[in-house]
Amino acid sequence: MEGIFDEIRSRCAEVAHRTRLVAIDDEALAALASSLARERPAPSFPDPGRKPFESPATALAFTMTLSAVNFGSGWFPKLKKLRGRSGYFTVATRLRERFDNDGPLTVDELRSMDTLSAMLLFGQVLNFEVEELMNLFARSLRDLGAFVGERYGGDFSGPVAEADGSAARLVSILARMPLYRDVSRYEELSVPFMKRAQLLCADLHALFAGGGPGRFGDLGSLTLFADNLVPHVLRMKGVLRYEEGLAARIDREEPLVHGSPEEVSIRAVALHAVEELSAACGRQGYPVSPARLDEVLWTTGQSPEIKAHPRHRAPCAFY
Repeated sequence: MEGIFDEIRSRCAEVAHRTRLVAIDDEALAALASSLARERPAPSFPDPGRKPFESPATALAFTMTLSAVNFGSGWFPKLKKLRGRSGYFTVATRLRERFDNDGPLTVDELRSMDTLSAMLLFGQVLNFEVEELMNLFARSLRDLGAFVGERYGGDFSGPVAEADGSAARLVSILARMPLYRDVSRYEELSVPFMKRAQLLCADLHALFAGGGPGRFGDLGSLTLFADNLVPHVLRMKGVLRYEEGLAARIDREEPLVHGSPEEVSIRAVALHAVEELSAACGRQGYPVSPARLDEVLWTTGQSPEIKAHPRHRAPCAFY
């Protein structure tokens, strides 16, 4: 897994070359690069997952725990949300409230998590439309508890210490848990995305200002965190063009199947487009990594204008 980021890039580039379902509009990409190079926007959306904690140990435990449940966009239209909050911000805020009010979830609490406990934790009591999601949340939290408890004696810093400053190694370590193994098939290709594992590296870097648990020598190698919002932003900006039938399915809010050619094409071509966007920005004097562009584009996706249009939904445990 040491070359995981190169593998992600090469496989997504190959999907982008093969697929006829999603295409990159080169002129729109160049125009977006020019706009970004001129404006140099900074992500500014307040994220409860990146607010400082009094204790570094609590900050690390929270970031690891939030990462375990940082998915569910396929169910978010049915999630009971906090007023004015999106699905992610509802989940992150509920978990932050638990940590602020009652302290971190212990390894034993994580190991014993069940669907009802997850519903209570995330404010979804009697919301049976998201029972499948809460079941996956509970499973992922149990996996985390067992993983940290059995391998690292209950110490949440264990996986980061084992990674020893390498984001690639941390991604590999996290992939020992099944719901972190974000790998799809496209024809005969195995296509890794590793969205949540990569995002955890970026979150640790941001929360710890690049020091301690947030120190990664290869942070600049991270790719786009391939989800369903950044591809949607790129589509709204004209950078991604969807095949007519696929576009119609998404516009009428028909869910896609995770791992289907349509869903893999969207994620892979979006990731490849952001690689090209990063290079185009660099040529215009604005050196910006794909992971940084992810933050900028994800923040753009919070605007009402972008959210007014349907994006693709694919219920799964990876984004």
